[in-house]
Formats: sequence, C-alpha cells, structure tokens
Amino acid sequence: MSVEEMTNEYEQPERLREIKKQQKKKNTTIMIGVGCALLFLTLIAASIVLYIWVDKSIQEESDKEAEAVAVQGEAISEEELEKLLEQARKEGADAVLEELAESINQTSSITTALRPLYKDALVVASEGAYHFVPINKDLKMNSYVAENLQILGNGQVEYVEDGKVISHKGIDVSKHQGEIDWAKVAADGVEFAFIRVGNRGYGSGAIVDDPQFEANIVGAISNGIRVGVYFFSQAITEEEALEEAGYVLERVAPYKITCPIVLDVEKVSDSEARMNKISKEQRTANTLTFLKAVEAAGYKTMLYHNMEMATLKMDMTQLEDYEKWFAYYNKELYYPYAYSVWQYSDKGKVDGISGDVDMNISFTLWED
Repeated sequence: MSVEEMTNEYEQPERLREIKKQQKKKNTTIMIGVGCALLFLTLIAASIVLYIWVDKSIQEESDKEAEAVAVQGEAISEEELEKLLEQARKEGADAVLEELAESINQTSSITTALRPLYKDALVVASEGAYHFVPINKDLKMNSYVAENLQILGNGQVEYVEDGKVISHKGIDVSKHQGEIDWAKVAADGVEFAFIRVGNRGYGSGAIVDDPQFEANIVGAISNGIRVGVYFFSQAITEEEALEEAGYVLERVAPYKITCPIVLDVEKVSDSEARMNKISKEQRTANTLTFLKAVEAAGYKTMLYHNMEMATLKMDMTQLEDYEKWFAYYNKELYYPYAYSVWQYSDKGKVDGISGDVDMNISFTLWED
C-alpha cells in the first residue's frame, strides 16, 4: 500500500467521525430548541388556564356581590333588621321623652304627665315615690264620660247628660269655715252638705267634738239642705273603730240625716300620726268595723278616700258593698272605680262662707 493510499485510508474515518460529531451537536441543539418551545407552550397554556380560573372567580364574586345588592333591594338581613329596630326604639323613646317633657312643662306635675302613658295602671305619688298600680278590673267601675263634664267660669263642676245637668252641688264643712250663713249657702244652689261631727286626734288618740257641728247641722237642715256627717278617723285598732262609730251614732241621733254617715280615712302629713303607721290590712279591718256598725244602726254609709288610700293603703275588694266619696283635685275623670260623690276642690267659693270651702258634686241624691 502506498503512502498516499495509507493517508487516504486514515483520513476517511476521521472525516466520518467529524461528520457524526457535528450531526450529534446539531441534533442536541434541535432537541434543546424543541424542549424550550414545549416549555414555552406549556407556560402559555398554564397562563391561559390560570387567567380563565381567576376571571371565573372574580366573576363569581362579582355575581355574589350583585346578588347581595339585589337582595338588599327587596329585604334586609337579621343584623340589619335589628339595627333598624334599635333605631326605631330609640326614636320612639325620644318621642316619648319629648312628649313627657312637654306635658311636664304644661302641667307642672310629673304625676299628671305620666298618667297618659300608662293606660292600664294608676300612677300614684306616695312617700317620695311613684307607684304604677294595675287597674283591678274585678272592682266596680264608674261609667262617667269626660265629655259630659263641664267646668264653669267660677271653677265649679257640673255633669250633664243629653244637655241636662244631672249632678248635684254640695260642700263639706267643719270648724275651719267658722260661722256659716246657711240661707246664703242654700241660695247659692248648694243641695247637700257633709258636716264634720268630730275627729280623733292623730297624736293623742282622743276623740274630739267639732265645735261647729250643732250650728252647722241645724242651719243646713232649716234651710232645706240635705245633710250627712263625717268623722275623721285615726283608729289604729278595730276596738277604736267601733268606739268611733258609737260616738257618731250618739251625736247624730237628734237629727234627720238624709245623706250617708261617712268615715274619713286619709293620711296625715305629720309622719308621727298614729294611723299612718298601721298596715293596709289593719286599716281595712278598722274601716269595715265602723261601716258595719253604722249600717246596722239603720243609716246609709260611705267611705271618704283619695287616690293613695284606694290604691296603696286599703284593700278595696273588701269594701265593694259601700258607697264611695272620692277626693281628687284635678278637673278630669281619671279614677276608674265607682264612686257617688266627687270632692274636686278645696278652694271653692260659696256665698255665706268666708274663705275657702271643699266643693263636691254628687251623681245621686239620696231619698229622705
């Protein structure tokens, strides 16, 4: 073999190896390119998928918000409802407070201002507190109509039905009115009078005559005025109540009594007054003892009381069978229970009496 041939024979395998090497490099480059392309496409696909998912989530959230807004246009949530109710309650309370403040300014009395706000209770001021006493529907009620009440120019009161005055004008008197000209009293239209026969001392407990009793009862009867009598009680036991009844019966025996004999039961402003300290049960028992004794003697009987006594200090369920004389100085028919006589003022003016006198109207006039 020649050198040239040997050289050619050697160079040929080297060339083939070079060609294969270059081809391999080219293939590697192509594979890398393809891999990069595939990776790029994968990233693009992933991005598209992520975009679609995010867009869908955003849309769903937007739909939920829109739905919530739509629902709010038709209704409200429980939380929002409670907020509205609380606001309404506050506004209602503010309105009540404004009404109350205006009422107090107009009446100058907190009790009077409170009463219209409590339809099913009686508002009573007693011993530095306000009491809200439920109305007892089992007791006898009066049927008086506020529209039938007429306040005259002189402050006196009349009650009318069908345009006719059906009430009767009356007074109650004691030594505090001094000497009375009963002819002038009768001429002023007074039809009946309750005359104090005596009282029991709220400190000593002694029974005391009213020094004007005889003059008053004789003067009233002789001028055609119907008369009843009252006794101011301070009995703390049933025995004392019976003693008071016996005293009254003895004093009225000489006279024609056409109106009821009345037991006056009320609290004395002096904190040491003896009857102020007894219980509701004892006061009721004392009252029953007096009224039963007088009734047994053949006289009409009646209980004089005010709002405090009727609601807080006595058991009125035990006194249903007796007529009532109610003392209340506001010109309104606030008290719901039955009563025959209303003492509406302690500042009345009547001819024949110097100074103030208690004014009353009666819804009945007792037979002789």
